[in-house]
Amino acid sequence: MDFQLSEEEIAIRDLARDFARGECEPGAAQRDKDEAFPVEQIRKAGELGLMGLLVPEQYGGAELSNLALSLALIEINRVDASVGVTLSVHNSLTCGSINAWGTDDLKSRYLPKLASGEWLGGYALSETNAGSDAGSLQCRADKDGDDYVITGSKAWITSGDHADVLVLFARTDPDAGNKGITAFVVETASEGLSVGKKEPKLGLRSSSTTLIHLDGVRVPAKNVLGEVGQGFKVALHTLDGGRIGIASQALGIMEACLEASMKYAREREQFGKPIAQFQPIQWKLAEMSVKIDAGRLLIYNASALKDRGERHTREAATAKLVNSRGANWCASQAVQIHGGAGYCTDFPVERYFRDARITEIYEGTTEIQKLVIARSLLRG
Repeated sequence: MDFQLSEEEIAIRDLARDFARGECEPGAAQRDKDEAFPVEQIRKAGELGLMGLLVPEQYGGAELSNLALSLALIEINRVDASVGVTLSVHNSLTCGSINAWGTDDLKSRYLPKLASGEWLGGYALSETNAGSDAGSLQCRADKDGDDYVITGSKAWITSGDHADVLVLFARTDPDAGNKGITAFVVETASEGLSVGKKEPKLGLRSSSTTLIHLDGVRVPAKNVLGEVGQGFKVALHTLDGGRIGIASQALGIMEACLEASMKYAREREQFGKPIAQFQPIQWKLAEMSVKIDAGRLLIYNASALKDRGERHTREAATAKLVNSRGANWCASQAVQIHGGAGYCTDFPVERYFRDARITEIYEGTTEIQKLVIARSLLRG
């Protein structure tokens, strides 16, 4: 398969690289320490067009390829995974869902604000007792005239305390199983919607993760995304793209680990020479490079399939599985190469180590990715 990048894709990769180095890298460690949301970085991303990469031009977006989005996310996550996940959820899960499943009315009302960065998007699928088993969600949406009244809670919502609009899933038929779930576009300013606990996290500390409570929130029926009862299908379709986004995040972290490890190994001397000259260190660096190259090809393949409109569920799961495991391995080895210094906050590898861990958990755990892949194989 030809993975030669187009001029547009090269341009967006370079734009994202400059944005990451110039706007995100300064202060990234301090924002992580303070658990400070990257408000200015997200504002700047909007100005640069990085908030609407997949949004059609008629709604103010760049209308670029999924591969272009992956390239941008790799560069940004290489520097600050908290900014990276904020942009990934916004582009892939929120904008992607509305663009793929929304009516012309929904698209015209929401995509221009999201693409410009005026509004930030979130994705509300999980609940306290409905994570990997998303089909067991209990949040209710009851029809009342021309509205739905939504009651319940959502958990683990990225940017939950900063998002202006959510793609939210609720049960419209309690007896229909997965076919009783419907997707909605919900504005967070709606009466009855409130932000709950902000989770104290191991990593991605500059990205906020919160509970969302809905107490009789009225949502117009015209804000149904897709069709009533089609929500589970919307969620699975959207998560295919989201998993490519998290794979891209993991690859960016891997690249950061290799870059930091090579720099340290050349500078750190033991037994009279740089540790880069010792074979055990060289083996670690070589293995990092191999995992990065393999992970990149898997992301490119899954992105290309999505861009062509072909089924890519297994390929997206494979890309996420390989890259998320690779990120955790590379981060662990980066800390090992740095020795005691890597365990301290003076070097960024301890942050990479913490940030990498979540990539094997959210948007489908490692175990779920294996299940998706195995089921695809067994279907033939």
